[in-house]
Amino acid sequence: MKFDAPKNQHSIIKVIGVGGGGSNAVNHMFRQGIVGVNFIVCNTDAQALLQSPIPIQIQLGPALTEGRGAGSQPDVGKNATIESIDEIKKSLSGGTKMVFITAGMGGGTGTGGAPIVAKAAREMGILTVGIVTTPFSFEGPRRLQQAQKGIEEMKESVDTLIIISNDKLRELHGNLALSNAFSRADDVLTIAAKGIAEIITVPGYVNVDFEDVNTVMRNSGVAIMGLGISDGEDRAMKAVKMALASPLLNNNDIRGAKHILLNITSGTKEVLMDEVADITNHIQEAAGYSADIIWGNCVDEALQEKICVTVIATGFEPKSNAKETKHEKQDRVILSLDDAPTYSTRKRNPDLYGNSEEKKHADLYNEAANDNDENLHPKHQGKPTHHSNEQQMKVLLERRKRLRGLSMKLTSDLNELENEPAYKRRNVQLDETPLSTDENMSKYSLFDDEKKGPEIKKRNPFLHDNVD
Repeated sequence: MKFDAPKNQHSIIKVIGVGGGGSNAVNHMFRQGIVGVNFIVCNTDAQALLQSPIPIQIQLGPALTEGRGAGSQPDVGKNATIESIDEIKKSLSGGTKMVFITAGMGGGTGTGGAPIVAKAAREMGILTVGIVTTPFSFEGPRRLQQAQKGIEEMKESVDTLIIISNDKLRELHGNLALSNAFSRADDVLTIAAKGIAEIITVPGYVNVDFEDVNTVMRNSGVAIMGLGISDGEDRAMKAVKMALASPLLNNNDIRGAKHILLNITSGTKEVLMDEVADITNHIQEAAGYSADIIWGNCVDEALQEKICVTVIATGFEPKSNAKETKHEKQDRVILSLDDAPTYSTRKRNPDLYGNSEEKKHADLYNEAANDNDENLHPKHQGKPTHHSNEQQMKVLLERRKRLRGLSMKLTSDLNELENEPAYKRRNVQLDETPLSTDENMSKYSLFDDEKKGPEIKKRNPFLHDNVD
């Protein structure tokens, strides 16, 4: 017998857009389509909700804001969300295991309301992933400050937070029309949510289920995500390098991550084993060999011959923000060269054992008392060397002879000093060297004459005995 198990029409994965930016992103995701996901939009602006195609809509704070929005005030957005929190919890009931909360940081509803929604979902035991955008720099410093505060509150309320920088999108795509610039941000939010959700919902040969994602993303803090798509020759390495060098996210360096979630999606041209090995080895080297990699594979025929690599890195150690570090301003000291003190260049000899030398002062004018004089005695007395009388006499004679030989003869006659060589005055003994006039010195030389042949001659024509 064959039984058809009833299928739950409610997905275990929900995507909630909070505020204007978050709702626009969810509207874009809904049109693009994400497999196995339900969408919800929450906003204080009733007019914006009427323009949304999402079937599940929640108006935040109808009594507080009366449908007119939060006026870019995060406190108003926070209180409006608290007013409607029961309705939000009801929409998350029914077996929801994972929720994505998207919002644009810097405004009123998203900045103030998204942390409240995230906190409520997390208290329900739902794996909570925040995907937020930071404002463009041209939106003003006040909006940037509000965004930073909202991000800090989101970090405390979610399991995993993915931060997308709008300024990086501007660097990547250049001077776009304003509507296109925000549309690019919606594309990135869609890529992030779609890339994570379809790891779970799209089946494959090596399947990654919800528990794998739960292991990687539960209580993991700020996460880094990258996605790369490529085809043609060496498509695997191109895709993985594109994913790691993704300029779409606020930070793309995965070194130091404790957990890596890797998904490889191929189309009509199935991924090869060597391609899988190249991708996993490259990710392992980039993250470090202490990182735990959970990888899966699925098929999406819409990719055709392309390959898609999705990388999610979590579990980073918190780093101090260099921008928030405040350095105390040091007072500027100006010294006059005329009044500058002089310093001795003589180096002090430190004590070898690290003891500071105690300075002693003596009074040159008043007689010091002798009551506390210390008994002075040598620290170490060497053992006396004992010699016999004959040895002592021998050493004494040798010493006298050596001193006598080294001393110069004292004489008052200058001519004697000039005529007597110095080696004789100092009693230096020279080796007996034969003179050139001695007959025992050979004066014969061997010559080679072209006509007569070899010939021995007594005199060398090239040498003579004249002194230069």
